[in-house]
Amino acid sequence: MPQRILYAVDAEDAPLRAALRRLRAAEDVPAAFPPEVLAEADRAAKAPRLPERDATDIPLYTVDPPGSRDLDQAVHIARRGGGGFRIHYAIADVAAFVTPGGALDAEARRRVTTLYFPDTRVPLHPEQLCEGAASLLPDQTAPALLWEIDLDSSGQTAEARVARALVRSRARLDYGGVQQTIDEGTAEEPVALLRDVGLLREELERERGGISLGVPEQEVARRDGGYALEYRAPLPAHGWNAQVSLLTGMAAADLMLAAGTGILRTLPPARRGALTYLHRVARALDIDWPEGLDYPELIRSLNPQMANHAAFLQECTALLRGAGYTVFDGAPPARQDAVHVAVADEYAHCTAPLRRLADRYAGELCLAAVADEPAPEWVREALGGIPELMAAGAARAARLERECVDLVEAALMSGRIGEVFDGHVVKVDEDRPTRGTVQLYEPAVIGRVESADSAPGPAAGEPLPLGHRLRVRLTAAEPGVSPVGFVPAP
Repeated sequence: MPQRILYAVDAEDAPLRAALRRLRAAEDVPAAFPPEVLAEADRAAKAPRLPERDATDIPLYTVDPPGSRDLDQAVHIARRGGGGFRIHYAIADVAAFVTPGGALDAEARRRVTTLYFPDTRVPLHPEQLCEGAASLLPDQTAPALLWEIDLDSSGQTAEARVARALVRSRARLDYGGVQQTIDEGTAEEPVALLRDVGLLREELERERGGISLGVPEQEVARRDGGYALEYRAPLPAHGWNAQVSLLTGMAAADLMLAAGTGILRTLPPARRGALTYLHRVARALDIDWPEGLDYPELIRSLNPQMANHAAFLQECTALLRGAGYTVFDGAPPARQDAVHVAVADEYAHCTAPLRRLADRYAGELCLAAVADEPAPEWVREALGGIPELMAAGAARAARLERECVDLVEAALMSGRIGEVFDGHVVKVDEDRPTRGTVQLYEPAVIGRVESADSAPGPAAGEPLPLGHRLRVRLTAAEPGVSPVGFVPAP
């Protein structure tokens, strides 16, 4: 599921970079791996547990942002009889390197997930694994969990299976290059078929009532002595590639449910208050949300290349924060407790084990299910604690994300203290209606606003007009010192 992605393009000694370093120190974000973890990683990189099956003849390729080296997935798509498709989807086999109960395992359980900051990332596993021996880098033979998924001509899954195998990616592609060659008609068939499969799966997603958020990336850059916040809209190729991952996660959920032991990624329906808040944000950003149009259809109508639509999509990620993990060993959970509402089906995280702890366990359960064997004991023993670990890791990542957004917005606005902006009140504190949250029209910034007795103008001390426009004056914005803050302007 998407998250807000921010990139800082700035000098190392700039205020924003310094504030981000202070944030990581204050939150005790690990700066390095302990020596014993690095030593175990070195040994594992040199002598992983290798499978017998050799599938290096399959010409897999990866699709990731330029420069990425922690490559979890590699894909190959071919046509099959009856107008269908066969997808080979290789997932990095982290369990080939990480021994249960060892130092690497303990450190991964402490970190839970890779953490992303505007200026760096803090990986789940040491780089000699996540960017080296365990990564599906081109022209490197590596152990993998190799999925083989057959689709019919409509894109529906006909059969799915997974087994350990040695694989060898042929090419490291990026989204821009994939999009260009597909648009120009010069892509080789295994790449061109990514569009065909992606479009079919997107149509099936619409029919199920599911939704994929095309969350733009944001780049924070220095402009004329200050900061500018720019959006980079996702390409269609992002969505097509994501559909293969979603397809695999749905197949994994089906396998685990049939076997009676598993770990699902679940998301309950959004609370009414969350949708009410999004309606206010839509009004604040001049987005037309006609009465009767449901949320998924609104999202599909948006263009992430437009700044106000991009800002709204960022806010929509709030609906995903109720997601969690549901484990079972015996009777599967009831349908309403097993579904991820954004996917509109049962679903499991299993395609990013280099960056997310739970995926390693889900992969092992899928292997056991296909082989009709009992789940590994080390997986069963750990299974009950995974939801709590993942919840704590997700909460930490969400907290850090909010802090990063505050820092970025403060950097963006730091040179504009005293300026007046047009905004829209999207939230009012229940216990103090003179305080709330305002969404600016331009730039796409959200900040706290307080109509205090000491505030200037006729609105001083009056309740904020929830759901209405409001002109506000910027009173605070300093990275690492003060988040963006406003008062009503006369």
